[in-house]
Amino acid sequence: MSKKRTYTGINIQYPISQLILSGEKTNETRTYPIPAKYLGQDMLMIETPGKTGKFKARVVAIIRFDVCFKYKNSKDFYKDTKRHCVTPDSPWAWSDEKPKWGWQVKVVRRLKPKSVDKRLGIKFTLKLDL
Repeated sequence: MSKKRTYTGINIQYPISQLILSGEKTNETRTYPIPAKYLGQDMLMIETPGKTGKFKARVVAIIRFDVCFKYKNSKDFYKDTKRHCVTPDSPWAWSDEKPKWGWQVKVVRRLKPKSVDKRLGIKFTLKLDL
């Protein structure tokens, strides 16, 4: 019998979560850098339903981010569309009001979806057992 391990979870909305799981999206984008303590650490990817998912939040993968960088401007951001899959008409499009950071996805290991049985944090959920 394997021993339970405790992870931090990161919330990623559906359908973006599915792009990461398929390997199409290799850079997650946020308006802040990944906290240093999470860089290079295995985390649980919590797929949240967003506006279109018909399910409750669930753990779907183990994910790791190994590189974090700031996009200099919209031109550099959209040159990288193939990796982050964010288009100008997306709700997560470039904005001059907030910087954009790229978090390079290094590892994704799919898991059998499992409901999250605790209250989710806004961005990260601490102390999830797997």
